[in-house]
Amino acid sequence: MSYETLLIERDGPVLSITVNRPKALNALSAMVLGELSRALDAAAADREVRALVVTGAGDRAFVAGADISELATLTPQTARAFALSGQRVFATLETLGKPSIAAINGFALGGGCELAMACTLRLASETATLGQPEIDLGLLPGFGGTQRLPRLVGRSRALDLLLSGRRIGAEEAARIGLVNRVVAPDALLNEARTLAATLAAKPATAIRYILEAVHGGADLPFEAASQLEANVFGLVASTGDMKEGTRAFLEKRKPRFNAE
Repeated sequence: MSYETLLIERDGPVLSITVNRPKALNALSAMVLGELSRALDAAAADREVRALVVTGAGDRAFVAGADISELATLTPQTARAFALSGQRVFATLETLGKPSIAAINGFALGGGCELAMACTLRLASETATLGQPEIDLGLLPGFGGTQRLPRLVGRSRALDLLLSGRRIGAEEAARIGLVNRVVAPDALLNEARTLAATLAAKPATAIRYILEAVHGGADLPFEAASQLEANVFGLVASTGDMKEGTRAFLEKRKPRFNAE
């Protein structure tokens, strides 16, 4: 499969997806979203892909936002369709059943911040800048930012960022829970790929059910979410990986999980 705006690299079970529009600071155009959708569908169907790394080309930007030249031409009808299109792509990433690591190298603004939030975990370069500055364009986030940001950092902090449009550095982003780790710029991609490889070595079924329990239970009442947890706990208990993991623990050896 060939792409004009993405670079796709494979290293064993880890798939790296790089938005490759450095001259445009990797802005999310309609073409990028379409190609990202295809790449994610292919990753979902490939059983040998166990984890993903998502990043941007160059050292200036992860993704600096949506393509403003396209936004400027939107009508109410096309704007709604554009938002729904981006939401579908990011929901696919979030619910892929395989962990994804955002390697945030530079600007992650607007749609770029939304893309990072749709990933399972976020690693940020010390020089990264994050934010949702759509308010300064007379807009609001359309790819899930008004929903994922409060879930990650809390409603009050999310409203501060959404209403002011202010940008924050990596350290503040880590302090409020928007990113998981801050690393040196020259170590970012290697650390993201190392983390992805670590997750790829874990039991794939247990990973998938953990993600399902967390995402599926987030909007349920606690009792219903606990039932979901019990259901997937029961399902994962039927796997060979569970039997191998518990047996290896009792036998004081390293488990040999089955690659799925």
